[in-house]
Amino acid sequence: MTAAVNALFQPFELGNLRLPTRVVMAPMTRSFSPNGVPTADVVEYYRRRAASGVGLIITEGTTVGHKAANGYPHVPRFYGDDALAGWKDVVDAVHAAGGKIVPQLWHVGNVRRIGTEPEADVPGYGPMEKVKDGQVVVHGMTKEDIQEVIAAFAQAAADAKAIGMDGVEIHGAHGYLIDQFFWEGSNQRSDEYGGSLANRSRFAIELIKAVRAAVGEGFPIIFRFSQWKQQDYTARLVTTSDALGEFLAPLSAAGVDIFHCSTRRFWEPEFEGSDLNLAGWTRQLTGKPTITVGSVGLDGEFLQFMVKTDKVAQPANIEGLLERLNKQEFDLVAVGRALICDPDWALKVREGRMQDILPFSREALKTLA
Repeated sequence: MTAAVNALFQPFELGNLRLPTRVVMAPMTRSFSPNGVPTADVVEYYRRRAASGVGLIITEGTTVGHKAANGYPHVPRFYGDDALAGWKDVVDAVHAAGGKIVPQLWHVGNVRRIGTEPEADVPGYGPMEKVKDGQVVVHGMTKEDIQEVIAAFAQAAADAKAIGMDGVEIHGAHGYLIDQFFWEGSNQRSDEYGGSLANRSRFAIELIKAVRAAVGEGFPIIFRFSQWKQQDYTARLVTTSDALGEFLAPLSAAGVDIFHCSTRRFWEPEFEGSDLNLAGWTRQLTGKPTITVGSVGLDGEFLQFMVKTDKVAQPANIEGLLERLNKQEFDLVAVGRALICDPDWALKVREGRMQDILPFSREALKTLA
């Protein structure tokens, strides 16, 4: 193993969180949990990645206990005795394999469509009401609704701690509920939750504070955010490093321990005049550890695979990634599709067997290998 690669397999410590490596499994929706309950196949799916050298697993998005949280079939829940028992099995298996694990807590917001499980008649919930053909398809959230969702996140975090999870990740990215409040395009409220970016951040800040109160000090809170949205891949919350600092400071102060900075390509600079990516800027501005992500280990970005295609993403060298990690631009590296197609990705990288890494195609999404 070269000295550069060795950086990826050094331990990471933050308070009580001790990771054996810097490799993180990125959260990726897999939809293999009927009725929202993780199965034995889900347990094995995560266990195999931990056994092969993934230091921290961030689970696929798991919905909190709010009636409008879910947007897709067969995604796991993080509420109810049956689902929590399923996740306890996952936790135990990952720990036995030497890894750590946190759930990604998720509310899809206005992405939800009427007819979605578990309550088909419940519309999406979002910052603003949306009516189509005389029917409310997105319920504009009242202040009471906001507090109910915050309470659901706090309860999920408390449950995560109770079943032995090593922390939680709050999903504040990609055009889902928390991000819908951040983004001016979807949040044009006239109350204290709308207007300036500081006001549009109020929902997230209150939610993070509630999660911190629920889990106490010392239990890691990861916050995932993105500039891009599902609705607009060119969208930007902020366009300067100064504005990014102003956005992140209150989130950090509210209780975030680690920022997970979602980008489509980890090597792209975030702002002109610097080679730093989003994770690099976030680390510099907040002083908090960061996770970088975005097409790690593959030569084709994920957008090419969002539609039916025969394209195959081949393994790519990670020399640029390792150079940035060695310079401490960021602290942890999240790997997505490369870990879907090859559960032994981390082991093969560690052993220098890059030629043995499996390519990624949409076929890999059909099973939990």
